[in-house]
Amino acid sequence: MHHRTLLILTLMPVLLLGGCGGGSRAPGPTGQSLDGRTFLSTTVEGRTLVRGSMLRLAFSNGQVSANAGCNSTSGPYRIDGDRLAIDALAMTEMGCDPPLMEQDQWVADLLDGASVALDGDTLTLTKGVIHLILLDREMADPDRPLRGTRWVVDGLISGGAVSSVPLGVTTALTFSDGRVDVEAGCNRGGGTIQVTDTTIAFGPIGLTKVACAPEVMSVEQAVTAVLSGTNGYMIEAGTLTLDAGAVGLILRAAN
Repeated sequence: MHHRTLLILTLMPVLLLGGCGGGSRAPGPTGQSLDGRTFLSTTVEGRTLVRGSMLRLAFSNGQVSANAGCNSTSGPYRIDGDRLAIDALAMTEMGCDPPLMEQDQWVADLLDGASVALDGDTLTLTKGVIHLILLDREMADPDRPLRGTRWVVDGLISGGAVSSVPLGVTTALTFSDGRVDVEAGCNRGGGTIQVTDTTIAFGPIGLTKVACAPEVMSVEQAVTAVLSGTNGYMIEAGTLTLDAGAVGLILRAAN
């Protein structure tokens, strides 16, 4: 006797998803999601960065600027689909070693027309064989705290020009709650301060009275001229800028 087997098929609804292939791509950014942000290179494929250099890419008010160790490149940008579109780029004309000059050029060539993706704090640019990954500057190189950091003076600002501190002269500021300790180059001392998010109000600064070489005393006078009254300040990564109007200081974090 033969037995028949009854096969019952149950049809389930199937949801068809558009697109094919595995994985997902980070969404293309908008001008709003990039504006006000700065990114630092972490990985470069298809090119080799000059030893000791880094690509810095900043977006602000519809402008993009790039620096790869020598000249700065900038121009208006827009996002066209998933591509970075730049109508015109301007570049400074500093003379540097040939490898850095060549790097300036391929970075400028990369910017216009590169496909761009933003995933949180990671920005990716791809064009031809070049694949560039950058990390938001605030993640890659966070701002140092004003207080507790020893800030060494690197530049003296006067009348819009910046001069370097002579070799062998060390001037530094260390801020704590309500006080600044000053290594003025020759003499030492300090005074009281009041700090807000954008300003530092300096009280009288008291220093020792040692006499040093004229070039050292000149630096000391330039530094102490800034440490008076209420001045603006800004910290970006390991750089502190003190702005006293016609004069100012550029300092780097030493610890």
